[in-house]
Amino acid sequence: MTRRRLSEDEVALWKRVAETTEKMHPELTRAELPKPKPKPVKKPRAHQGPEDLQAFRVGAKAKSAGAPHNLAPSVGDALRKTPVQMDSKQFGKMKRGKMVPEGRIDLHGMTMDKAHPALIGFVSRAHAQGKRLVLVITGKGKHRDEGGPIPVRYGVLKHNVPQWLRMAPLSHIVMQVQEAHISHGGSGAYYVYLRKSR
Repeated sequence: MTRRRLSEDEVALWKRVAETTEKMHPELTRAELPKPKPKPVKKPRAHQGPEDLQAFRVGAKAKSAGAPHNLAPSVGDALRKTPVQMDSKQFGKMKRGKMVPEGRIDLHGMTMDKAHPALIGFVSRAHAQGKRLVLVITGKGKHRDEGGPIPVRYGVLKHNVPQWLRMAPLSHIVMQVQEAHISHGGSGAYYVYLRKSR
């Protein structure tokens, strides 16, 4: 982008304005005017010396080795914090695996583009048939994090299915989503409690 040059009229106008101004400090010459303060220069951080480092022995593991770097809560933790929408006695029975699911779908091994429509169709049909509790099996997922700078979620379907159940077109028929009891697949499956069909 090139700067626009002032026209002759604009230069003449500026000169007339400049002639009418008064100096702020007429007693000072240009050389005596205070100079602006220089911008502070950031000092590079000093390298740690041997006295700053903690003792480390050859062959020892670093303290952070193997520590999870996932700042988001797990899906199970997030589901446990959601308020109970269904009858509390029924919810307790469901969590303990005492309620038998009336239908089930196994999404394990499917890609997201196949699993999403399959889930929508299954839950919609179950609701239309008057079923209240269905089981959605996602699997626990494969560990694909290569240790790169951006962590990769563990179990794509496991993380996406609860979100899909909270979104249209299923949000108005799904009342509660909860990780399944170990007898029904544990953290690799979800109980989906449906509203009564009208």
